[in-house]
Amino acid sequence: MDCNYLKRLLACIAEVMQENRENLIQLDSIVGDGDLGLTMSDGFKAASESIQNTDETDIGKLLYMAGKAMSVAVPSTMGTLMASGLMQAGKVLKGKTDLSLIELCSLFKAYEDGVMHRGKAKVGEKTFLDGIDPAILSLEKSVEANEDIQAAAQKAYDASKAGYENTSTMIAIHGRAATRGEASRSLKDPGACVAMLMMEAFVKSL
Repeated sequence: MDCNYLKRLLACIAEVMQENRENLIQLDSIVGDGDLGLTMSDGFKAASESIQNTDETDIGKLLYMAGKAMSVAVPSTMGTLMASGLMQAGKVLKGKTDLSLIELCSLFKAYEDGVMHRGKAKVGEKTFLDGIDPAILSLEKSVEANEDIQAAAQKAYDASKAGYENTSTMIAIHGRAATRGEASRSLKDPGACVAMLMMEAFVKSL
């Protein structure tokens, strides 16, 4: 798979975020300021559109370009975090023109690292990371087992979904939800839902 697959992946993510815009707004209005659905649909749309008509074949450069476009389009906290993920993935995959399961695993791992570095959060603190990290661990196992990409993506989605559901057992450490203390425990994290939707788009893109 080459740069055309990456274009399709980002287009699928943008599409899934648009489809789930109202759901994300509803989720975020409970624990945040309710703009997550708009931020994610507008941000990933800008990221996707920024690379659709370029002749660039370097996957790293395309990811970085998409991240820069997203950071300009949605300069909110979550928009900046998601853009940082794209840009970090761009740095790690610079010079690559093909994507196998190993590179895709690296892409999502670098994305997580970018978000973690910018947001100063850790896994287990009820954030986006709790949706993406289980997916990456699943992808790493799939790489070791030499599984095909379709099966690996489905398992990654299932792991991400379980991670999202599991956020209802955690106390929020970051953002407005953290002000609720123990009362935040039963609520599912909207950021982890975004991670799950990214994995849903990954499956659809294949």
